[in-house]
This record gives sequence, C-alpha cells and structure tokens, in this order.
Amino acid sequence: MLSNRLAVVLVTALAPAVWGTTYLVTTEMLPPDRPLLAAVIRCLPAGLLLIALTRTLPRGGWWWRAPVLGALNIGGFQALLFIAAYRLPGGIAATVGAVQPLVTAGLSAALLGDRLTLRTVLSGIAGVAGVSLLVLRANAQLDAIGVVAALGGAVVMAFGVVLSKRWVSPAPLLATTGWQLTAGGLLLVPVTLLSEGAPPTHYTVDNVLGYAYLCLIGAALTYAIWFRGLRALPPTSLSFLSLLSPVVATLVGWLALGQDLSPLQALGAAVVLASLVVAQTQRPRPRTTDTGAAPSADRTAPVPGVGPSPLRENA
Repeated sequence: MLSNRLAVVLVTALAPAVWGTTYLVTTEMLPPDRPLLAAVIRCLPAGLLLIALTRTLPRGGWWWRAPVLGALNIGGFQALLFIAAYRLPGGIAATVGAVQPLVTAGLSAALLGDRLTLRTVLSGIAGVAGVSLLVLRANAQLDAIGVVAALGGAVVMAFGVVLSKRWVSPAPLLATTGWQLTAGGLLLVPVTLLSEGAPPTHYTVDNVLGYAYLCLIGAALTYAIWFRGLRALPPTSLSFLSLLSPVVATLVGWLALGQDLSPLQALGAAVVLASLVVAQTQRPRPRTTDTGAAPSADRTAPVPGVGPSPLRENA
C-alpha cells in the first residue's frame, strides 16, 4: 500500500517538475511581453484536443461545474499569476504563492472535514521558508497589487483543488481535463485581447516549438498526470507537490542559463524537499464527496489543481 502511494506521488510530481521549465521556455523561445497569449495557447488548444480525442461533453450539472473549476484552476489562476509576475520580482511572487499548501489545508478542513494537524502547518511554513531561501533576493521590492494578485492566485488555486475533490465527475479523466482547460482558456481570451491586443502575425520556429511544448507537454500531458494524482491523493498532499516548480526552475536556470546557485539556495531547496516528504507521509482520514448524484465508493475526483509555476522565479 505504501509503495503504491509512493508511486502515485512520484508520477504526480512530474507535473509540477515540468511546469518548472515554463520560465526557461517562455524567456528563451516565446515572443516577449506576451504572457497571457502564452497561457491561452497553452490551455485552449490542449483542452480542445482532449475533448476531440475523448468525444465526451459535460452532462447535467457539469455544464456549470466544469467552467467554475476551469476558471479557478486555469483561467483565474493564470491571470492572477501573470499580474503578479509582471508587478513583482519573481522571488516575491514565488514566495507568496508558496502559501498555497497552507490555504489548501485550511479549506480542506472547512469544506471537506479533513483534520488540520500541527504537522501540516509546520510543513507548510517550512515550505514557504524554503522557497524564500531559494528565490528571494535582498533587493526585492514589494508592490501592493502584485502581492494581492500572488496571494489571490494561491487562494484561487487552493479553492480549485478542494472543489475538485468535492465535486466528482463520472466522465473519463482526459475528458474532464479537456473541459477545464477549454473553459479556462476561453476565459483568458478576452482578458488577453484587452491587455495585450491582437496576437502577432509572425512566429519563428522557436516560437512554434515553444508553444507546442507548453500546449502538448506543459498542459495536455501534465494536467492529465496532475488530475490523475488528485484521484488518489488528498488535496493538501497534492498542493505540497506544487513547491517543486520553483525548485526545478532554479535548477534549470543554473544548468541551462548559467545562473548562480548559492549555498543558501541549496539549503532552501533541501528545506522544500524535506517539507514535501513530511507532508506526503501523513495519512488523512476518509472523506465524503459531492458528486451531484448518489455517492459511489468507486468514484474519485479527476479535476485540475494547481497550475504552472510562476514565470519569474529567477527574475
């Protein structure tokens, strides 16, 4: 049983690890100053592709539940993420966003009846401290709107994870993944047009390859992995895995871009990994879920949780 859980955790951890490469792909391969366009191209085509492959549309209450979850897990989170990324140094954005496991733990206690333990709280505080050591810079300056956006993104994502566990879809995993990527992408379209204007008319080969990576690997594949993990793992345990994104982003910046990696950053990475291990070794008590239908012991929630890592962890 323990080995099965470990396998699920390790596979699910691939998703935030891949999301940690977003910073590199965005800065090195995509057009500059088009972050929301990148989010739309990342999510909307991936969602439509999964819907086309599964040929499954929402039914009943899922016509409104899927857009709500898509707005929380994809669209709303992405918009707030990019506001924070533009108004804050990456270190501050990542550090504020690292409170997500703590917020998820609180919401799980309030909405799902999970027990909020001292172990979880201390692990969450350690995770925030580790991320701050990893990415925070001494000359970083605060911006009120940016801080609110970063905190709002963490709260929105936490709500999405918890509601995904409460609302259980009987549809196939890839179908529910496609619904929410599509809903989130559609929500971002008007925001993108208003804030960034019409998309560019010319793209380089690197641009196309970068967008293809973010869409096929960074969204379609990784969100499916992430939602599969949500079937088996408690929301709080899942949220702790999102802390891997700034760790991977820092390592990729060091290996691929030649950025410095100080002993203090290495310590921060070790603290983050330790908090992950501690969080994953706590077993939650069973919970009930709301499917909108009769309860079923075989059903588990396949809907998305956290989104990609902040684009400027190493800024």
